[in-house]
Amino acid sequence: MIKTTEIISYFESLQDDICTALEKMDGKGRFREDLWEREGGGGGRTRIIHGAGIEKGGVNYSHVHGAVTPKMRDAMNMDGDQWQACGVSIVLHPVSPMVPIIHMNVRYFELDDGADWWFGGGIDLTPHYVDVALAKNFHLKMKGVCDAFDPAGYDKYKKWADDYFYIPHRRETRGVGGIFFDHLNEQSGSDKAAIFQFVQNVGEVFVPTYQEQYEATNHRPYGNLEKVWQMIRRGRYVEFNLVWDRGTKFGLISDGRTESILMSLPPQANWAYQYDESEDKNAVNTQEWLKKGVNWVDA
Repeated sequence: MIKTTEIISYFESLQDDICTALEKMDGKGRFREDLWEREGGGGGRTRIIHGAGIEKGGVNYSHVHGAVTPKMRDAMNMDGDQWQACGVSIVLHPVSPMVPIIHMNVRYFELDDGADWWFGGGIDLTPHYVDVALAKNFHLKMKGVCDAFDPAGYDKYKKWADDYFYIPHRRETRGVGGIFFDHLNEQSGSDKAAIFQFVQNVGEVFVPTYQEQYEATNHRPYGNLEKVWQMIRRGRYVEFNLVWDRGTKFGLISDGRTESILMSLPPQANWAYQYDESEDKNAVNTQEWLKKGVNWVDA
């Protein structure tokens, strides 16, 4: 049986490995680390980078625990007295509007010393401008990771991402999706060791996946028109994270560290009243792709 201490140790090392790789990829930026403690139990390591290509990036590790409060019980439908959670969460906002935003999260949650437990996580990509070939490559990498765990997994987790990373009040997806999964436990049809291996594979595909996207787009030219569109798209990202994201809500209701929870927000974003993107044909094209159910693998 996989021990909770093994999972905690892995997530700590995953944060270290990803930070080292991102510093190398950026070539200039170095992560600043803030160690923090949660008053109700646990704490974490928040690492933020401002670099040559990454305007603002966060790679968070946390291990928190405490008593299940009435607010948590109502919001999360929990049936237990004590909880603990650990994981790594990443959001990268690039300098260039031609480079996509990316998010990854891998996490473990248990109640009452493992009487109930589950894993969750996923990776999703939010281009300011959709490049169909790169979106396809991204989804092929996600499918490869899923296929090694569950031949039917990609279709399930891709749809889950489409449904989850959706902005209902805009009637558009946050980006081109990816994979998302939650509450994976023995009732999902796999044992704990197999699920943990899948989560590790998701964590370890992050860097090569994003590096491919970054290297393919960071050299592309852009001007003021593209920067304006980038700020508009960042605004949509903020709307999702503050209005709909369950992870943000859980962090806030569980008295987590606010600065770490909100590290996912971009350094700047704009909201324009009835913004008209018609002068930017690539922005118009991007809007056409922001919908559920796109078969990116065969695009």
